[in-house]
Amino acid sequence: MSTFSHAELDDAFRGFQQTVAEIAVSRDWDRFAEMFTTDARYIEHALGTMSGRAEIRAWIWKTMTAFPGSHMTGFPSLWHVVDAPTGRVICEVDNPMRDPGDGTLITATNITILTYAGEGLWSCEEDVYNPMEFGRAAASWCEKAEQLGTLDAEAARWRASIGTMFARPT
Repeated sequence: MSTFSHAELDDAFRGFQQTVAEIAVSRDWDRFAEMFTTDARYIEHALGTMSGRAEIRAWIWKTMTAFPGSHMTGFPSLWHVVDAPTGRVICEVDNPMRDPGDGTLITATNITILTYAGEGLWSCEEDVYNPMEFGRAAASWCEKAEQLGTLDAEAARWRASIGTMFARPT
């Protein structure tokens, strides 16, 4: 049973979202890791569970500096629910990719469950999503960028390796 009020959890989540929005611009992923307790868990269903702030930091830097994470421009919550009895905030996060050159919006969403620890820190984040949906979004981005002549080398390497799993049949 949580001791945090609905208002406190809602305020903490607003602060979390504001910091994430700033990080999306600055790309300073250390700030992301600093929002978690030193013993936090980060559950990422496709890639495993990170234990502790140091593992979260290493994972987030690796993930968000490589395609497709490096091409995501923001991580806004589309909606959220505060569950005060459990100290959790559940939300749907949008993960839009940068414009491939013609204004096309390519994105995928996930459900995130955050567990609050107090004093602006989170003790757990769990991301629930369909890896195929994210892979298809990244593949679609590559396809559009190639058509427009804006496919960069990093995305092209991803497309030629991992991306082959998500290519549309021809």
